[in-house]
Amino acid sequence: MRIATLQFAPKLGDVEGNIRRANELLQNGKMLGDAGRVGVDVLKPEILILPELALTGYNFPSLEAIKPYLEPAGKGPSAAWARETAQRYRCKVCVGYPEVEEASVSPGDGSNGQRETYYNSLLVVDENGEVLHNYRKTFLYYTDETWAAEGDAERSFHELTFGNSQEQDSLHSNVATSFGICMDINPYKFQTPFTACEFANRVLDSKSQLVILSMAWLTAMDREELVALDGGPEMDTWNYWIQRFGPLVEKRLRHEVNFDGDDAESGKRIIIVFANRSGEEPGPEGTNPVLYAGTSTIMAVTQRPRRPSADGETSAVGKNSGNRSDEDESGDKDTSPFDVKLLCWDVLPAAAEGICFADTTADPELVFGLAKRR
Repeated sequence: MRIATLQFAPKLGDVEGNIRRANELLQNGKMLGDAGRVGVDVLKPEILILPELALTGYNFPSLEAIKPYLEPAGKGPSAAWARETAQRYRCKVCVGYPEVEEASVSPGDGSNGQRETYYNSLLVVDENGEVLHNYRKTFLYYTDETWAAEGDAERSFHELTFGNSQEQDSLHSNVATSFGICMDINPYKFQTPFTACEFANRVLDSKSQLVILSMAWLTAMDREELVALDGGPEMDTWNYWIQRFGPLVEKRLRHEVNFDGDDAESGKRIIIVFANRSGEEPGPEGTNPVLYAGTSTIMAVTQRPRRPSADGETSAVGKNSGNRSDEDESGDKDTSPFDVKLLCWDVLPAAAEGICFADTTADPELVFGLAKRR
């Protein structure tokens, strides 16, 4: 699968300017070896993912501040841009936006027969610009709580269809996909146990093969520390993201078919896309600006059964990785050992603007093995 994210630094409330900047980066936002700077017309992704509240900016301090930018699902500037972009580049597009939903209510309560509910949402459109899915953020950050309602976690799962267009020669078709927005991967309200990993366990339970995360993830670093990274990723954030997907390492992956044509009996993998933003925005009421972690990543968690050695013992596939599956709360009684690796095709620098891209049928840039448990 060919996947792209657009990491950029939208300005709070500047929708027109943010659209212009997004379009510029889509035209030339990827450095590709000897080819120089190229855009998505050359990369030809099958799906493009933008950050959380991508075209409006994120750090609105109140409902009053964000209200001029709210959009009904499938309507408004974000949806119009997504449709146009999807049709131009013949790919699916996922864009984060602030949603308003209107519902009729009984008159007489001062609402004029209409009630509005607001969500931090992710709109997904297909290659023809048709709306496929609308996911609403389930776990809210304190900034969201000033204006948004919680979404329904059941809506985080959707099957996406790939490989049916004449322009694409893809092996995959229906891909079980889990969607999340930023805080969704954290413990609920930072109150549930850290090890509960609610989102990651939903990914396992739904047998998802693709995870799409639209993010406006902050960094704890200050400007000077980000500059000191000298064009590198923010690894504390990156390591934390991986940690939140611990169940995919510890428990057996449950899907039966790999969407990219690999034999699932010889190994399974889940592709995870972290589509974050970069830059900074004003803090509320003159406080210090908030800084974003960038570090957008396209990676996979892989599990492969261990090969039996000549003496009948099971040995690790690969030099450094090792794990085994214990019976867990799902009732999976398969305790045969398996090896885990993390594959990484692309990671963007923390402060960069540009395109993060992967062809997951190609060899990854980085492979991480896990130390064998003692």
